Formats: sequence, C-alpha cells, structure tokens
Amino acid sequence: MDVADQAVRTNQVKDQVGERCQKLFQDFLEEFSVNNELKYVPEAQELIRPERNTLSVSFEDVEKYNQQLATTIMEEYYRVYPFICRAVRNFAQDHGQVPPSKEFYVSFTEVPTRLKVRDMLTSKVGTLLKITGQVVRTHPVHPELVSGTFLCRDCQTVIKDVEQQFKYTQPSICRNPVCSNRARFILDVNKSRFVDFQKVRIQETQAELPRGSIPRSVEVILRAEAVETAQAGDKCDFTGTLIVVPDVSMMSMPGARAESAARTKGNEGYESEGVRGLKALGVRDLTYRLAFLCCTVESTNPRFHGHANPDEEITIDTIKKQMTAEEWKKIYDMSQDKTLYHNLCSSLFPTIHGNDEVKRGILLMLFGGVPKVTSEGTNLRGDINVCVVGDPSTAKSQFLKQVEEFSPRAVYTSGKASTAAGLTAAVVRDEETNEFVIEAGALMLADNGVCCIDEFDKMDPRDQVAIHEAMEQQTISITKAGVKATLNARTSILAAANPIGGRYDRSKSLKQNITLTAPIMSRFDLFFILVDECNEVTDYAIARRIVDLHARQDESIERVYSLDDIQRYLTFARQFKPKITKDSEDYMVEEYKRLRQRDGCGTTKSSWRITVRQLESMIRLSEGMARMHCQDEVQPKHVKEAFRLLNKSIIRVEQPDIHLEEEEDEPMELDDKEKPQEEEVVTPEPVPEADKTKKVGMKLTYEDYKTMANLLTMFMRRHEEKAEESEQAGLRRGDIVNWYLKEIEHEIETEAELIEKKTLVEKVIFRLIHHDHVIIELKGTALRGLVKGKGDVGETPEDIDPLLVVHPNYIVEGTI
Repeated sequence: MDVADQAVRTNQVKDQVGERCQKLFQDFLEEFSVNNELKYVPEAQELIRPERNTLSVSFEDVEKYNQQLATTIMEEYYRVYPFICRAVRNFAQDHGQVPPSKEFYVSFTEVPTRLKVRDMLTSKVGTLLKITGQVVRTHPVHPELVSGTFLCRDCQTVIKDVEQQFKYTQPSICRNPVCSNRARFILDVNKSRFVDFQKVRIQETQAELPRGSIPRSVEVILRAEAVETAQAGDKCDFTGTLIVVPDVSMMSMPGARAESAARTKGNEGYESEGVRGLKALGVRDLTYRLAFLCCTVESTNPRFHGHANPDEEITIDTIKKQMTAEEWKKIYDMSQDKTLYHNLCSSLFPTIHGNDEVKRGILLMLFGGVPKVTSEGTNLRGDINVCVVGDPSTAKSQFLKQVEEFSPRAVYTSGKASTAAGLTAAVVRDEETNEFVIEAGALMLADNGVCCIDEFDKMDPRDQVAIHEAMEQQTISITKAGVKATLNARTSILAAANPIGGRYDRSKSLKQNITLTAPIMSRFDLFFILVDECNEVTDYAIARRIVDLHARQDESIERVYSLDDIQRYLTFARQFKPKITKDSEDYMVEEYKRLRQRDGCGTTKSSWRITVRQLESMIRLSEGMARMHCQDEVQPKHVKEAFRLLNKSIIRVEQPDIHLEEEEDEPMELDDKEKPQEEEVVTPEPVPEADKTKKVGMKLTYEDYKTMANLLTMFMRRHEEKAEESEQAGLRRGDIVNWYLKEIEHEIETEAELIEKKTLVEKVIFRLIHHDHVIIELKGTALRGLVKGKGDVGETPEDIDPLLVVHPNYIVEGTI
C-alpha cells in the first residue's frame, strides 16, 4: 500500500498502540510533578512562542510515571513518535493559542541505552537509543518538506497531507474518482509544512576503536531545534532511532550497473562475462543504508561534567552547581597549595622522569592566556604554542600522547602523514546533493583545545605554510570550489620535532638544527631542547624509573592529585581573566628591553631575533601563571616565572663550545698580509710563539667563556668610570691580562699553567675584539685626538700593546 492510499484510508485503519500512547503521554505532561509542583505545565507557555517548537522531556520522568509507557516508547519509538508529537500539540493547545500549521516535536534526554557506532545493527531499527561520536562534517541547514499539499493539474483537486518518505513524494493517483491523473501534480508551497533539516556525519572516537579496524561513520539527521547544535570537532551524545533509508547516491548512478554487467571481448576473441559484483553471489542490490534520526544533541565530555567547550559554556556558578561539596573543597584546597606548580607537573606526567621545564611549559599551555579583542576588532590570541625539539628517545611523543588523553578536546596527528587540507579543512562534494561542503581538519577539530602534531619537522614545506594563519590569527581561510569561508581554529599547538641528522648539535644554533622556517619558529611561544647526554646519575635514575614502571605498572605511579581533580581545577581556573598590574607592566617592559639588548650584542646569540611576539608570549605565560593560582591580577612574581621559562627556552637554546684557536688564526694571517712591515715587531711577541709551538686548539664551554668575558668587561667599565676626566682613554691589553692573572693567581701552581692561562685570556680578549665586537681596540690613527700631548700615535708600542675600551652600547650583564 503506497503513501497516498494510506492517507486515503487513514480514517479506516487506526493504530491502537499509537493512540493509547498519545493519551498516556498527554496525561504524563499534564500530571507529572516534582515536589508537588507540575514540571511540564510551565513549559507549555514557552512552546507557544513562535521560535519554539520542541519540548524537552526526561526519559527518567516517563519511567517514574508509567513503566509500560516508557517501554513502549523505547521499543516502538519510530512507530509512536508521530502520536507523541500530536500529544505535545494538544498539550500546547490546552494552554494557549497555537497556529494550525505549527508542528511540535519531542526531545528525549537521559535515555539509558547507549550504543557505539559499530554496534548499530538492523535489530535496533526503530528503537530509542543513544549513540556517541565525534562530528567530522556538517551540512548547511535546508528546509525539508514534511507534509505536502498538491494540486491536480487536470481537475484542480486539492490533495492534502501527503507524507514525504525520505524523498520528494507525489500522490500516486488523484483522489477525484473521475480523474485518473497519476503524474501531473503541483506542490502548493503555502499550504505545505516544512521543517529545518540538517545532516551531520559522526565518526567513532579513537577510544572505542577495536584493534585492526578503521573508524566507522554514520549520517545523523537533525530536525527542528536540534539543527546547528553540533559543530565539527564536538564529541556529542545523539538520542534518537536508527532508520533505513534509500541509498540515493547508489541509485543516482545509472551507468554503474550497465557498466558492471557489460560483456567484454577477451584477448582470445571470445566474449567473457564482465564484473557482476555481489549480485552474482545471490545478494540483493544494496540500495539501502542505515542513518540515525536524532531528536536530541548533547555536547558532552564525561570528564568535564557534560560540557565540551569549557570556555564558552561553563561559568563559575554552573561549575559550583555541578560539583559535590567534597569536589568544591578539593578545588579550594588546591588553590591554597603552596607547591601547586610542582604538584600539578608531577601529577600530570608521573611516568616521565626529569624534563621539569617542559612539564611547566605544557602545564601553562593547558591553562592558557586571556584572549582579547581590541576596539578595532582585532583578535589577540590567548593560546600558547609549544615546540619540543630533541634527540630520539627523549619522551617527546609521550608528552604529546599524555596531553591528548588528558585534554578534553585534543587531536593527535603526525606531520608526515598530514596534508594541508587534513590539518586545516577540506572542501568535498556531497554524494547525494553534489554540493560542496566543508570537512573539518585537525586544527578545526581541536578548536578550544590542543592540537598535538608529532614529527613536525617532517611536514612538507607547503603544508607548513597552511598553518601560519592558524597559529597566529587562529582562523582558517578557505577559497576554493565556490566556497569562501573563514573558520575558527582557536587551538594551542604542541609540536614535537627531531633535529637534522637525528642528534642535536650544540655547536650550531637552533635554526641550523631543525628544518623549520623563521615564520613558523617565531609563532611558537616556547621552544624546549631535549638532548640525550650520557650522564651516569641521570641514566641510572631513568633506567630505574622505566624498569619500575614495567615491573609494577600502576603501583609505581604516584600522583598528588588525580586526573579528575586536575581537570575540574583546570576548568575552574580557566574562568579567571587576570588583569596586568602597573608593577607587572613595568617589569615586563624592563625584561623585554633586556632581551632586545642581549639580542643586539654579540656574546649571547639567541636562536632568532627577539620580536614583539616574544613580549606577547611573556604576557600570555604570565596570565597562565595567574590563572593557575586562581588570581585576578598578574603579579610581578608571575612575570618573573614567565620570563625565566622564556629565557630558558629562547635565549639559552644553543650553548656551543667556544673554539678560540680557530677564531684567531685567520685574522692574524690577514693582519700579516696587510702589514708586512710589522713582521719584525710581531715576531718577538710571546703569544704567537706559544701558538706556533703548541698548535692545539683551545676550547672553552659557553658558560666559562661568558663568565670570563663578563669579568673582563666589568673590570674595564669600572676603570673607565673612574678615569673619565683623566687623559687616558682606556686600559692597555697587557694591563688587563696582568689584572686577570693576578685575580686567579691562587689557581696557578706551575709556570706551564701560567703560560696557558695567559694565552687563554689573550685569546678571549682577541675574540671579544674581532668576533663579538664588545671591546674596541684603539691603535694607530684611532688614538688621534683622544690622547692629548702625544706626538705620532701610530708608533709600534701602541700596536703591540694597544688601548682597549668597552663598546659604549654594550650592557654588561649583572649591571642591570
């Protein structure tokens, strides 16, 4: 019996189960009460409003009122749903004026039956159930024809209430007994009923995935007020029923069957049967597929009390209402903990030994800074980006994996296996409508969360460019296939990269160790370098930790706070919007000025140029520290810790050993070539003689070189301040050498050590003059006009032992 004939005979065939269900459900809405107060009657006034058409009903309330009614709805949901909607309509009409063309719907919550996407089989078709999945694609909202009114073109008969069965359905025959029209009908749009309609595609989450399987997906149909409640990337609970719909995409390929059944001629000249597919095996045509008809969408993450986006949907009051007294007391106790910083780090990463700075940086990334919008509408990001660079087996991927498991909205991806479209967003063609839709990539799925990108250095350069905009402006712009859109990607990026050659080379800078471009590097707030060094104490501790973890597993993990406590505290702390105080402002400006001055001088080469982005990083890290302690103001102590992390990760990233012999040889040869007449003067000098006989490259660690350089420059600066009014313009090189040797005379025991120390300090002075340009050498014509009363200042003695002064723009460390 087709749809039209069924509509004609509606008055003859009655669904007794449906009508009884309608009556009981209407009684339930009128009578159900909590604490002697009617629960659903006050909501009837809301339903009468023009923008409302869906009543939310708790399924637990139905079970309390009538168990038989609840069982019928659960088992025969698709059959009785129209009758339940009719009961809601009657319920609304009893409490106010309702337009005759307005449709009403029911949204059930707190349904006990929960299934995975993989468990939905045909035995569940038509029953009420709840499924969980992650939204990966959303379609635009369209009007759907629910009940059509048609006009016969031959006799002008009006045919009302023709139900639509998943596709545009015309009456099979005109209801006028005289007319025999079966095909010529016109839809009367004004008298037909439409409803908002949206399709979304959901996919299994990684936690539900069986081994050796790929994620399965299913189309979810949303109607009425349920549309636009699920966005790409959300993990949601969908309540509704499983239905079977025609596979329109398969039906719309008329050439497929003819092509598969075509007879082809083989090489031998005889005709052979073509590919027949499943039909040759006795299987019917697969022209139907499963879909999920949804009535309720709940954005959920069980660890965050039913909310997926903490920043947008949760306030401090709602958090307090959803917590027990013990949980709220725990949050208060954590906020008063004096060692909260250390305890959170050890509780988040209990299986990873050491690397405390990395743990602190990632912890501040989870708290994040405060996003701001200027009066001109410019967005200033609050999310913190962190990059971990290091040798293999230094637990980089472990950091990423643990953050992915902990964070409520995190996506883990690998740089080599990800394309630009997979990281940002892809424009794909819908199978049924052939229209272009946007499918979310990793950064969109991680909106308001963390995107963990492993093997970041292995990414194709063209794909790296795609995330420039997402890392700073936190948007993704797409202009392709007629689709022009700007999408949100408000996510923190936690990246892990390996250095070139597999091992970090300390003698090179960070930029020379990794294959990242300067724009990408400047967008990271923190860089951490993990070097796999041979250290007996550290190796012993790590080995004991790993063996203990494998032997005792959970027993060996010691946490001060549980993960649930940390997540509740994190949700609570992120509600704070700390303001920067005047003292903190001044401190930030001073530290930024110090960073810029260090970057300009030669002794402390940083990884790359210090820019305003590093100042903004300091602000975000300071706000993260204030959030962690649940404070409304950013104090100078918060800025101090932020500067320390920034200083640790950026300024001191590379600390190569200083090779003094290599630095001096080439300039000495140049001087000899330029001034052959001075050979007889230079020859008797003891230092080059020692170099020629020794021929061993002298090497200093970066710290030792810097300490010695600071010592020498501070001595010279103090002497210059005392002798400002005297005629002497500076100190002789010999005087500086003698002063230094006198300072360390208690360390010198033999004559060989004395010669070695003297050679060392002279080479350091040479490097400070010719390589770092911290000290200026005044000899020859450079002294003219500076030293009064002298005759010819270009004489040999001044060239052998020249005057030295500190560069006027150099800031000696320790004097600020």
